[in-house]
Amino acid sequence: MQVLVTGGLGYIGSHTSVLLLEKGYDLVIVDDLSNSNEKVLININKITGKNPIFEKIDLKDKDSVSQLFKNYDFDGIIHFAAHKSVNESVNYPEKYFENNVGSLENIISEIKLIKKPMNFIFSSSCTVYGQADSMPINESFKLKKAESPYGQSKKECEEILETHHKSDHPFKNITLRYFNPIGAHPTALIGELPLGTPENLVPYITQTAIGKRDYLTVFGNDYNTKDGTCIRDYIHIMDLAHAHISCLENLMKVDDDNFFKVYNVGSGKGTSVLELINLFENVNQIKLNYRIGKRRAGDIVIAYADTSKIKNELNWETKHSLENALKTAWNWQLNIN
Repeated sequence: MQVLVTGGLGYIGSHTSVLLLEKGYDLVIVDDLSNSNEKVLININKITGKNPIFEKIDLKDKDSVSQLFKNYDFDGIIHFAAHKSVNESVNYPEKYFENNVGSLENIISEIKLIKKPMNFIFSSSCTVYGQADSMPINESFKLKKAESPYGQSKKECEEILETHHKSDHPFKNITLRYFNPIGAHPTALIGELPLGTPENLVPYITQTAIGKRDYLTVFGNDYNTKDGTCIRDYIHIMDLAHAHISCLENLMKVDDDNFFKVYNVGSGKGTSVLELINLFENVNQIKLNYRIGKRRAGDIVIAYADTSKIKNELNWETKHSLENALKTAWNWQLNIN
């Protein structure tokens, strides 16, 4: 099978690409390198001993996407490519809608021209739930207005996919709503590699620990939680990558172009920001310099997943601990410093 992985040199995309190559899939990786680095391709080769095809393409460019689909014969698509910063999206909302929604529409336009079944996995986000009324968050929860343009862009993408599911040109689709991926590959050859100031908590922790950042800011400690800080569901990146393999293998067995499923992918546990900081310190025997700052626009208070649906239907569940995720994240930081 030939699989297209968009955003395949990014954080989640690179780890999933490694597993796909190890499974023997013929891989075409597309990335515009706006938030990634071509060196990741070299390290994917070091891990797997294989060289996937790489195309540097901006998926907002309809002509480039059209040419991509003329050059290759894809059996499956895993669509990671997207801008993903909640904070940045608040300041530049139009950038997020143009890129995240526009790139999906261009890909769907090409899928509709293909005269064979397509196995499509979409990378969504728990941000589509907004601030849920109760925990854990179940896939059946009604989607609220997202708290950020990033979340809203993902919500629009989901609506587009559901519309096509009901159209005259359906294709097999699984949408995964990620919670908070952390950690790195056990080889420490690939991991989360933010360009510029990190937007996510763990790379900011590791950069602070190694001295690249003077201190870590905890955005608010006056929320209605056990220690006043936001609570999130942190999932090991390798568990998240394996979820995509489970989904792809399931889609290949399905003989129904109208197949359409949505799954949460998380650990099913809520961990506060301060709990995560303390756990990182304990696991890696390092003291972090952190300060309490003001709340950040776009942040929700608490979010963790009900993962029973994907466990029951795809027999997928997390296997890696939070401690291991924080250890591998630190090893990755040591390796790239």
